[in-house]
Amino acid sequence: MTDEDALACLAALSHPTRLAAFRLLVRAEPEGLSTGDLVAATQLGQSTFSTHLAVLVAAELVKPEKRGRQMIQRADIARLRAMMLFLAKDCCGGSPALCDGLIAELACC
Repeated sequence: MTDEDALACLAALSHPTRLAAFRLLVRAEPEGLSTGDLVAATQLGQSTFSTHLAVLVAAELVKPEKRGRQMIQRADIARLRAMMLFLAKDCCGGSPALCDGLIAELACC
């Protein structure tokens, strides 16, 4: 992951609606959620939510899949993992013991 990729991901998640939608999608993995279910969960109009969804898709945090007549949105867990590793990569500053707590908390996910 490059600095630009990380910034795109962080910018996409920096809005309350997008963060909430992404968290819903992470919890819904691996099945994902229909766009309609996400719209209902956020209590926004379809067009307003579509704008937020487009930001998450552009940052490659969400992957849309067509299933029959529905669009299913799925969180890109590999992209999330890459972003988290990018952010934590230098946290130990040469001392791995400093990251033990972080690694332990992430391991239970």
